[in-house]
Amino acid sequence: MIDPRLQTLRVLHEQGTVTATAQALHLTPSTVSQQLRQLAARLGVELLEPAGRRVRLTPAALALLGHADALFARWEEALADLAGYADGVAGRLRMTGVATAITGVLAPAAERLAREVPRLEVEIGEDPGENRFDLLLAGRADIAVVIPTPGGPPPDDVRFTQRPVLQEPQDLLVPAGHRFAARAADGVTLAAAGEECWIRAGDPADQHQLLLAACAAAGFTPRLRHSAVEWAAVVALVAHDCGICLLPRLAQVPDGYRDRVVRVPLRGEPVPVRRFVAVVRRGSEHRPPIARGLTALRAAAGAMR
Repeated sequence: MIDPRLQTLRVLHEQGTVTATAQALHLTPSTVSQQLRQLAARLGVELLEPAGRRVRLTPAALALLGHADALFARWEEALADLAGYADGVAGRLRMTGVATAITGVLAPAAERLAREVPRLEVEIGEDPGENRFDLLLAGRADIAVVIPTPGGPPPDDVRFTQRPVLQEPQDLLVPAGHRFAARAADGVTLAAAGEECWIRAGDPADQHQLLLAACAAAGFTPRLRHSAVEWAAVVALVAHDCGICLLPRLAQVPDGYRDRVVRVPLRGEPVPVRRFVAVVRRGSEHRPPIARGLTALRAAAGAMR
């Protein structure tokens, strides 16, 4: 068995503080500190050093992390091999993702799994405000459907396996009386909306970054006045002429606002697209429940094309 204190060290490296590490692992800060002191004593090296009011990993700890990542990947592979001896697929599979990922692929995948492997208990969470990579590392999720953003783990990160799932176009959402509303059949270019007032819409971790990057590629910086995370609130702001926004194709317009807003497709270059990626702990993709989950996600995405 792998020393669980190595996992505590990995999470500390990701979180940056003992308090945040304790929260991620559902431990007390004193327990985290004690585990790391015990691990340092066991190995005979210092793992942490003070950095102002925080702590940072020593060079020895960083070297240890490289070995720990490899060990955990091999451990996931070992679990996958052993699971192959089990009779069928059973247990628990927890998947997490943004709201439109739940709408587009996670919910349909859960329905498919319930039909094909009824002994597998599937849980889905939106987990707003959580770092979904941290949920994977802490063992609180098995599959995360994420939108890659700057600062996130690169595709070759040794801790994760990342697989493309779906590409989701973005539309402009404008009030029914807007000058673009009459062009819903033909679409408009993003550059044509450079002088508009924009709503900072959706998840700050990904949708905001997509808006800024797309507008920069179109040659302008958006004038941002209002902001909302829930799509129903975003649509309400647009309906009341507070601005326009990018709306993911999978995001639904509430019934009460369908006559007051218009989706306008974007054409030309650039057309902003959200790319969804399924992420698992490296090596765990071979475990039957997780492999089944990934297959169901691909099937759900394929049905949308």
